[in-house]
Amino acid sequence: MGTIPLFPIYKEASLSIIISIFTICIFSLGFIVWYGTSISYVFCEGYLLIKGGPFKSKIAYQNITKISTTTDGFTGYRISSSDKGLELFLKSTTLESIKILPNDKMKFITELRKRCPNTQIQNFE
Repeated sequence: MGTIPLFPIYKEASLSIIISIFTICIFSLGFIVWYGTSISYVFCEGYLLIKGGPFKSKIAYQNITKISTTTDGFTGYRISSSDKGLELFLKSTTLESIKILPNDKMKFITELRKRCPNTQIQNFE
């Protein structure tokens, strides 16, 4: 029996295919880094704007019913290894909730409390 090559695609692939695969991997990695490092939360007049890379989400303040802490590893737009995440529960949207990871949780909660005085805040020290 012959040996099985570890990467059989490299044995028979042309240089252009290898360069194409490498280019796709580099662009994908760059997109993930751009997306993950550019996440921001902007308090606008009537809504919370969440931006990450080319994506934007507008959440009207009147749609936020409750806010709670979360320890989920996939916290919204980021992967989190801590318990700093927040979960915003929403009404009248296709999403039931959205998980976010603001840099300063206390400042975020204080500002959200000003803009959503009727929102329930749970599990928050």
